[in-house]
Amino acid sequence: MAPTSSLAQDERLSCLYAELAELTGQRNAIDGRIVEIVAEIDRGELWAGAGARSVAHLVAWKTGVSPSRAETLAAIAHRADEFPQCVAGLREGRLSLDQVGVIAQRAADGSDEHYAQLAATATVAQLRTALKLAPKPRPEPESEPDPDADPQPEPEPVPQPSVTTTSDEQYTSWHIRLPHVEAATFDAALQSHRDALIADWRRDAEKLGGAGDQRPPMPTVADAFLRLVHAGWDAEAAARPHGQHTTVVVQVDVTDRVGSLHLGPLLSDADRQYLTCDATCEVWFHRDGRTLGAGRSTRTVNRRLRRALEHRDRTCVVPGCGATRGLHAHHLKHWEDGGLTELANLALVCPYHHRAHHRGLITISGPADQLMVTDHAGRPMTSASLARPPTQPPPDVAPCSGPTGERAQWWWYQPFEPPDVNDEG
Repeated sequence: MAPTSSLAQDERLSCLYAELAELTGQRNAIDGRIVEIVAEIDRGELWAGAGARSVAHLVAWKTGVSPSRAETLAAIAHRADEFPQCVAGLREGRLSLDQVGVIAQRAADGSDEHYAQLAATATVAQLRTALKLAPKPRPEPESEPDPDADPQPEPEPVPQPSVTTTSDEQYTSWHIRLPHVEAATFDAALQSHRDALIADWRRDAEKLGGAGDQRPPMPTVADAFLRLVHAGWDAEAAARPHGQHTTVVVQVDVTDRVGSLHLGPLLSDADRQYLTCDATCEVWFHRDGRTLGAGRSTRTVNRRLRRALEHRDRTCVVPGCGATRGLHAHHLKHWEDGGLTELANLALVCPYHHRAHHRGLITISGPADQLMVTDHAGRPMTSASLARPPTQPPPDVAPCSGPTGERAQWWWYQPFEPPDVNDEG
């Protein structure tokens, strides 16, 4: 009876393998279509109008996948035009999302054909190894010195730090130039603050538990830089002239409702309301050229009111966000329009969505017990994903048995090497 039983198990396993191959091909093809949709959203930057922080955030929010899988989908969508063969393999069901995702996230330009052929047999781990073996970009060769010129020794300049800034209508760009020693100190400080932010991010993820797909994105170097600034904000205030604290000052003309930074540029209506909404800066009001004062103290959310607000809202109130750090107390009826600083007129929002609201990308209206959040088109925003039972048959694609997974002989492997742009031949 043993041979008969073993034969029955083999037949059953073969049937399961066949069904698994067919479903895998269909899943890959569906992922390929999702990538096309995400690419269209990315090209038109439609995610901003939907109230999302990025295209990856929109994908995680609306499809219910994890942030890491959403990053993979966004990476493939962003580079779909650079890897048409790999994306075609995904749409045809031959390649998986993870295989194409590794390529899109790490491969050099022009390597589409190379990795499309390799992915037909290589596992995800083998593709990662192949990408590690790829040569790094080579620096441009320096010009040849003139042999007839007399060599003149030049004294080495003393490294001098420098900071330059450029501004446009929305952003100010900082270019910081530091000697290596000071740069190492700066890098270490940035890294330590980013480590602290990541630790907080992980604690938030653990608290969210099953709702981890709604957590904020991983902290960036820019977040660490801002944390570094705030950490040293008033560390030595007593040593400054008059014990002056670091304060952002805004000047507002109450008649024309025009605001500007102190000794700085004019502010847009959105930025003026953003700065005066959470009372995180010093605002001076003027009428007919006369200074009225620094505004009512009731504009400020005191500590007790802030605690009540945090207990009630816990996270950013915008659906699909889930941010818990650095939240602003937003006036639902703006303070400029007579909105009161009380619990019913306040809501916690993250800095991104606070700016998005004041710039008209989303609308947050109250009172707090009847909170309504809509996107730029007036559509109500909810935390629910778009997933629903399918109403159409699955894609008609060939079954996918996956990569062979055989042991790779790396000494025979020829890594992709970008063509030398300096080679005229």
